[in-house]
Parts: sequence; C-alpha cells; structure tokens
Amino acid sequence: MSTLSATHDVALAAEFIALEADLLDSRDYASWLALWVLDGKYVVPVNPDETNYEDMLNYAYDDAAMRDMRVRRLTSGESMSAAHAGRTLRSVSRFRLLGQNDRGDLLVRSAQQLIEYKFNRHRTYAANVEWALRPEGESFRIVEKVVRLLNGGDALAGITFLL
Repeated sequence: MSTLSATHDVALAAEFIALEADLLDSRDYASWLALWVLDGKYVVPVNPDETNYEDMLNYAYDDAAMRDMRVRRLTSGESMSAAHAGRTLRSVSRFRLLGQNDRGDLLVRSAQQLIEYKFNRHRTYAANVEWALRPEGESFRIVEKVVRLLNGGDALAGITFLL
C-alpha cells in the first residue's frame, strides 16, 4: 500500500468512523445497524488488553442478533436502560491505519472520548477503538469494532448506551 493510498484510506475511514459516532449520539440506531456486515462483531472486553473475546468476560460480544436486541432494549421504553438512557457526545480522533487483513478489510485504530449526560451529571469514558472496515464503494461496512475502555475492569455505573 503506497503512502498516498494509505492517507486516502485513513481519511475515508475517519469520515466513516465520525459518521458512526454521530449516528449513535443521534440515536439513529436503524442507520447504525445498517453499517454492519451480517457476521460483524461488536466487542467491549472487560480487560482492555484481551484478545480472546469468545472465552473471556466482555461487557458486549454482539453478533447481528445481539446488536438488534440491544437496540430494541434501548428504544423500547420497557427496560431501565431505555427509560433512563443518558445523552451522549462522542469525539473520535487519532486515526491510524494498522494494515489490511487477508480479506482486504482495513484495520484502523482510533481514540474515542465519550461524555454521557444523565441525572444532571457528566461521566467520561475514554477508549482505544479497533476497527476492521470492509470497503464498499466509497464507504465501508463494519466487520469488527472492539472498544477497549481505559478503565475496563473497574466497576462501571450502568452503561445505558452503545459504546
């Protein structure tokens, strides 16, 4: 991959990741779900250094069915997380192209700072986020999103939103 195409790929990936953050902050979950490939994985490991997600404890390890159920819980109004969902604002930055996998997916790492406003207080969550993004036309589809919370493993107070 040439430096010129890598720079272009990082710019496109950064734009896509910013779109994903905006969809989540806007609670446009239907559009967010449409960003994923069918067999994509959304992972939030408890241990931020973990790589074996299937055999270890995770805050989230979601396939398409679990992502859909999570969105239904957030939007139904019937669960505690839906009734008292916080408002969020994500800032994404520090995009780095790590390479490509054997399927041609771009591997990208970025930083994310998420601020939640709920019950008249703000909480901040910081994470390194790793992406596997499948090129599709001039955009991408999410193959894998791994959110590595800096304070993963600590007691977290009810996350009522998608990271």
